[in-house]
Amino acid sequence: MSEAARSLLQRWGASFRKGTDFDSWGQLVEAIDEYQILARHLQKEAQSQHNNSEFTEDQKKTIAKIATCLELRSAALQSTQSQDEFKLEDLKKLEPILKNILTYNKEFPFDVQPVPLRKILAPGEEEHLEFEEDDEEGGAGAGSPDSFPARVPGTLLPRLPSEPGMTLLTISIEKIGLKDAGQCIDPYITVSVKDLNGIDLTPVQDTPVALRKEDTYVHFNVDIEIQKHIEKLTKGAAIFFEFKHYKPKKRFTSTKCFAFMEMDEIKPGAIVIELYKKPTDFKRKKLQLLTKKPLYLHLHQTLHKE
Repeated sequence: MSEAARSLLQRWGASFRKGTDFDSWGQLVEAIDEYQILARHLQKEAQSQHNNSEFTEDQKKTIAKIATCLELRSAALQSTQSQDEFKLEDLKKLEPILKNILTYNKEFPFDVQPVPLRKILAPGEEEHLEFEEDDEEGGAGAGSPDSFPARVPGTLLPRLPSEPGMTLLTISIEKIGLKDAGQCIDPYITVSVKDLNGIDLTPVQDTPVALRKEDTYVHFNVDIEIQKHIEKLTKGAAIFFEFKHYKPKKRFTSTKCFAFMEMDEIKPGAIVIELYKKPTDFKRKKLQLLTKKPLYLHLHQTLHKE
């Protein structure tokens, strides 16, 4: 086993145990966070090209199935239904598989399929690929394999249980203004909550594909339930909105622009926020406005407090 593979397995194993510990102790929000973050890491590894991966294609399929099980357990923790849920005892059966992924050769214990894959680009790779974005011939062979579909399903999560004295936030994403709104294919928005170092504070959520495109607007009209009580967010945290769309010639999903909302902007009612050029700057150090035109992301906030 290479040092890189050993390091990956150790990190994954530690994260897996941390999540199941939280789960066992009844710290459900923390468990959901840990499961979601680990699932995304596993999905990214499962999508990596063969030459850049420490794992074989069969091992990556197993890794992707484990990621699916983590998401199923995360969903079960947030569901009010007791039937057909993925139990903690089920999830714990997967720890030895993850730990021994290099030698595991048995049938996977659960009938699950990997979540639909989509291209995940390394920092800077996307910008390089899109340097000649408007060139009809540019980037023809630079995209992802055919296994990455255009349409990305929504991964929205339900509202957390209320707690006395604590505030929950629902953000309705109404529409985004773009000069070429009508040309965006299968547009959706990825919503994340980051600390000052760009570290996820809650599970990342994707909206469904937009409802419609009209003039210079892409309309969503979808509610996002922020997965942590406002009082529990760290100082300096921000909520990010990354607008993504599919590029058929290059065959990958691209971030077009992003916006963010800081904690002092959390208040009931409508708000419009500015759009910034990619790459997404989660640390908010080098921000560049997308355009001088008056085009914004239109949101509406609702606060829930007992």
